[in-house]
Amino acid sequence: MKAWVVRAHGAPADVMELADAPVPAPGPGTVAIRVQAAALNLPDDRLCRGTYQLRPDFPFTPGFEAAGVVEAVGEDVSRDLIGSRVVGVAGPPAGALAEVALVRSSGLYPVPADLSAIDAAALLIPYTTGYLALHRRGRLRAGETLLVHAGAGGVGSAAIQLGVAAGARVIATAGGAAKVELCRQLGAEVAIDYRAVDSQGLIEAVRAATGGRGVDVVYDSVGGDVFHASRRCLAREGRLLVVGFASGELAQAPTNHALYRNYDIVGVYFGAYGCPEDAGWRQDIWRQTLEGIRAGALRPVIDRVIPLSADVPGAITDLAARRTVGRVVISVPRPAV
Repeated sequence: MKAWVVRAHGAPADVMELADAPVPAPGPGTVAIRVQAAALNLPDDRLCRGTYQLRPDFPFTPGFEAAGVVEAVGEDVSRDLIGSRVVGVAGPPAGALAEVALVRSSGLYPVPADLSAIDAAALLIPYTTGYLALHRRGRLRAGETLLVHAGAGGVGSAAIQLGVAAGARVIATAGGAAKVELCRQLGAEVAIDYRAVDSQGLIEAVRAATGGRGVDVVYDSVGGDVFHASRRCLAREGRLLVVGFASGELAQAPTNHALYRNYDIVGVYFGAYGCPEDAGWRQDIWRQTLEGIRAGALRPVIDRVIPLSADVPGAITDLAARRTVGRVVISVPRPAV
């Protein structure tokens, strides 16, 4: 099969090679998916560079969301899954940027006939994470105000839509006029160009937009200085959702500030919910996502779709350099017989 293979750490353009690779065999509790579409994520860049918390042995194939058809199953997995259209999170060494990827059977979600593999791959991580963050962890209620950072990205654009669908007033930040306008189109009532303001200017803009009260929930996938600005944007009993660290900087939280201002700092990591008792509500989140798509309340923002044989390393570089909006999806045609 064809797969993008990494054999040393470095920039994606320098270390990723489209090569022939062995078809991975599923082990216990996993399935092999014949990939039809895969979505790119910032960790793909960091995996290549060796700066991600996961450091697989060489050689490995990056890529996380994989949508396609179950081709083979491992031990203790029902053979009834073979032939099913599914989406799930793969990962190195047998990641999604290949014709076949391995996914845990407990992490599979059905892809109905009315949803394309491209949309399924684009939806999975941003929308399931968004539901977990805003509803289970953030307890967002109708009428509250939600601040979404990096609102034109894949995760942020999903959070804006989910916030609007929940009846919240949404304020978003994004970099540049075009991305700010996209946030407005997605339903943000206020959109702030973070390139045009410093941290203090951002805080003042949020306070002005809320009459000095602050926001109830912050959706922060950036970290670093943005985390610290977000703390100062919170209303009393607000919730600051730590969703990721796109800036690459890990902020240290001053607990005295959280104490005296009475706000919550809430961690959000979907991968921690892999126990059997979590399976039911995880599937419920996926069903709610599909219902939102059918109702027209949700739609994945897709920057581009390119084939597996195209410049995937360049697309990962563009994503890491913030030259994309929404998702970048890789289409994987079935190999010729």
